Amino acid sequence: MDYAVINPFLTSGYIGADYFCDREEETKKLTRLLTNGNNVALISSRRMGKTGLVRHCFAQQKIARKYNTFVIDIYATKNLSDFVYEMGRQIVNALKPRGKKAIESFIDTVKSLRTGITFDVQGLPSWNVELGDVQAPAITLEEIFSYIENAGKPCLIAIDEFQSISCYPEKNVEATLRTYIQNCHNANFVFAGSERSMMGEIFMSAARPFYQSVSIMNLDVIPEDKYSAFVKHHFEANGRNIAEDAIHETYGRFNGVTWYIQKVMNYAYSITDKGCSFELTQLESVVEDIVEENSEIYKNMLFLLTPPQKTLLVAIGKEGRVSQITGRAFLKKYSLSASSVQKALATLLEKQVVTNNQGVYEVYDKFMTIWLSWG
Repeated sequence: MDYAVINPFLTSGYIGADYFCDREEETKKLTRLLTNGNNVALISSRRMGKTGLVRHCFAQQKIARKYNTFVIDIYATKNLSDFVYEMGRQIVNALKPRGKKAIESFIDTVKSLRTGITFDVQGLPSWNVELGDVQAPAITLEEIFSYIENAGKPCLIAIDEFQSISCYPEKNVEATLRTYIQNCHNANFVFAGSERSMMGEIFMSAARPFYQSVSIMNLDVIPEDKYSAFVKHHFEANGRNIAEDAIHETYGRFNGVTWYIQKVMNYAYSITDKGCSFELTQLESVVEDIVEENSEIYKNMLFLLTPPQKTLLVAIGKEGRVSQITGRAFLKKYSLSASSVQKALATLLEKQVVTNNQGVYEVYDKFMTIWLSWG
């Protein structure tokens, strides 16, 4: 692929260092910890770039040459069977570029899933395992860890949205995983999570199995000067310009959160012809267009909520940030009662429509916040 002709402001995936902004110190630290035998809990709010940092770290020559690397996203998992399924599926996908021999080694070890992995005439694997095929997740998990332990190279494994395991219905999932990980001498792990309180409980509570088993890394926003230099470089490298105040306004409006800035800059770049400049006066129109593109999604989300949940979500959206969510002023302003707020809030938090960061409540999607403010 000729990366020079793509939009340089990626909103998903990772294709290389040229399109990755800063995180120099974080990359050095994560690389150092992992290559010196440490497991790491990487914690930040969502859309801050945790997965991008992990993939960037895994692409470093010091790691890429010496390690097998796997990124396992368990965000959508609901139980241990889902976890095992995703771990197997994503390991197979990561092994595909390494050829049939690498995957055969995995299949020979993970006997319980063997029938669900087939090869075409070219020797390329096909993952035909269904969720229901994981009949004995404990056995399959043991087989997967056996593969990891006996892989030809040491392994680095990132498990994304790791806090999901605390909601599994099975008992002792944390203890089971902790035992396997503790006894796995051929791998180190990154446990990435976006729910600070849940991740804190897993790794910092003396009553939990993972207590004191990891190095903690908190991921903050990329400094504005670094982001501004990154944006200007890519506009200028492709024959365009962007006003510095447009970058400054975007950074401040979205509190430095990586994905939202990337989304706006992706759009701004796409409408700026070579030889032209993107100006601050165009920014509001760009944000409105992005929000409008998602309006049907937001309407459907509201439709699925009960009236009290909808009323509370709209109220939080209009306020932007709410610290006294059962305070008299907030309740009176939006005609809410403390009891209805507490019940509705529990559901909105569970659905991850609303976030709670140290007692401050916000709508998770910052574009949805803007959409709600229009009502």
